[in-house]
Amino acid sequence: MSRKLTYRREIDGLRAIAVLSVVFFHLELSVSGHFLFQGGFIGVDVFFVISGYLITSILLKGLSDKTFSFADFYERRARRILPTLIMVMLLSLPVAWFGNPPILNGAPQ
Repeated sequence: MSRKLTYRREIDGLRAIAVLSVVFFHLELSVSGHFLFQGGFIGVDVFFVISGYLITSILLKGLSDKTFSFADFYERRARRILPTLIMVMLLSLPVAWFGNPPILNGAPQ
């Protein structure tokens, strides 16, 4: 009743390419006014396709093993994502609170 998928190095390689393409796009490196890396959205698209593939694989494996449950599926997602989300929010809130000027009557002062 193992729900683990086998580790696939090529997926990590595709993830690295996807992330690097977005990072290089945002660096806005140019030669003679021509940007070297265009289309950073392609890296985001590749990352979403990889995520969709992995999630579909998890769902199909659970369904074929008759071990799938929505509660378990979402619990695993929450255990993975929520700690990072909470940490980022806790660290960002004070910066946003003290770093942004107050808005009075809808107009910045």
